Amino acid sequence: MDWIASQISHDGVKWWLSIGWSLYVVVVSIWILLQRSAPVATLSWLLSMAALPGLGLAIYYFFGPQRLKRQRIKRLRSRKRSKVRASMQRLRERMLDGDQRLHQVARLVAATSDFPVSSATGMRLLTGGAATFDAIAEAVRAARHHVHLEYYIYEPDQTGTALRDLLVEKARAGVTVRLLIDALGSKKLGRKFLQPLLDAGAQVARFHDTRIGRRLRPVINFRTHRKILVCDGLVGFTGGVNVTDEENERIRSDAYHDVHLHVQGPIVNWLQTVFMEDWAYALEKEPAQLAVDVDMEALLPDMPEGDIPMQVITSGPDSGLHAIYRAHLAAINAAEQRIWLTTPYFVPTEAALAALTNASLRGVDVQILVPKKSDSALVTGAARSYFDELIRSGVRVYEYEARMLHSKTLVVDENIAIIGTANFDYRSFFLNFEVCLIGYGPELNRHLARQFLSDLRQSHQVSYKSEKGLGRRLFSSAARLCSPLL
Repeated sequence: MDWIASQISHDGVKWWLSIGWSLYVVVVSIWILLQRSAPVATLSWLLSMAALPGLGLAIYYFFGPQRLKRQRIKRLRSRKRSKVRASMQRLRERMLDGDQRLHQVARLVAATSDFPVSSATGMRLLTGGAATFDAIAEAVRAARHHVHLEYYIYEPDQTGTALRDLLVEKARAGVTVRLLIDALGSKKLGRKFLQPLLDAGAQVARFHDTRIGRRLRPVINFRTHRKILVCDGLVGFTGGVNVTDEENERIRSDAYHDVHLHVQGPIVNWLQTVFMEDWAYALEKEPAQLAVDVDMEALLPDMPEGDIPMQVITSGPDSGLHAIYRAHLAAINAAEQRIWLTTPYFVPTEAALAALTNASLRGVDVQILVPKKSDSALVTGAARSYFDELIRSGVRVYEYEARMLHSKTLVVDENIAIIGTANFDYRSFFLNFEVCLIGYGPELNRHLARQFLSDLRQSHQVSYKSEKGLGRRLFSSAARLCSPLL
């Protein structure tokens, strides 16, 4: 009798567990389905949550897809838009040279990122961290009103300390210093390192605090990968270089090889707008309130039109339009002569892979430059899993051998060029907050093309079926399955 009673009790527990598991699967399925992610991603999450109820739920809670809402500083945007609206038509007519492809790309960027075509009066391509940090130091020293910085990685090392001390000097002199750092990428930046800045009157904010409890649902997966510096609203910088010895060849012989762009002119107004909206978001402050608090004239000074047409592109999980991803695809699809892509992380979507191979098959010179060895073995393996398909379609793939390649550029024909913070991968296209500059015309294109050819001299061309051995091929194939998470 005792055995029968225990068996009934045991069956009852199993019944309640089955009911609980079924209800869990139904509720979680509804939650995931309402996210309206890609079908493959949705099915993957459903299977993992059903197979691993506790662990799967925890992973989804921290790393699963979610929507972010951010308000724009409408006063910042509308003020500059009203001043540049009259000149935009002249810019399009004079600078875009009547090329319908350029007009279409520019319209796409404006529609998805909400930044109009603007211009630069001057620009300088900075190759390597040493040249970049020299130019940054020069611009910061010359600042008289404000210095705004936003970085994914800011390390408390020799390079970071030198820049911090310069910022302290400017803050003590009465210059407004605002430093926005990503809480995860710059996690080593502690209170002790930042205290001299704070004591001097500088303002410091962290983007997406990683501490549990700071938000109802953590946003560990959504980082600001942007690198922006604006001084007095007159000069701006963006590109791939973070503030770290790891990218300073004066300090480390194995420093990352990277490029950065220094710009002047009206285009800086829009880099400034990106920074101020990120600043307001990080402070959890109402954009309207922040716009009242700041000196609009000093933030967005009037500048004459330049001869170099440019446009800011931003993207992030706060927008489902994925502007940087669309801009890259639009530029690739518009190519007639050449597509030269440099990226440290090459993990393309199916659409991006098809765009590159289609371009090659229709006769466009498609060349892709990636590092021989990146800072992630998984990313390197995933990238190599695509090489054979690319090479079969006529794409030339090169691996940079000198150091870790960290540049992120795209050269299309002789009149479209993109430089910025976005890698050619899922994370940059769909998860991170990124910023790029797209140049129309020969100026930026020529500089990036020259850099690409220079980098090829320190690279080797990958041959078809370069990955020999079952183990290496299996690793690359397995790494490719993780592509959406890399």
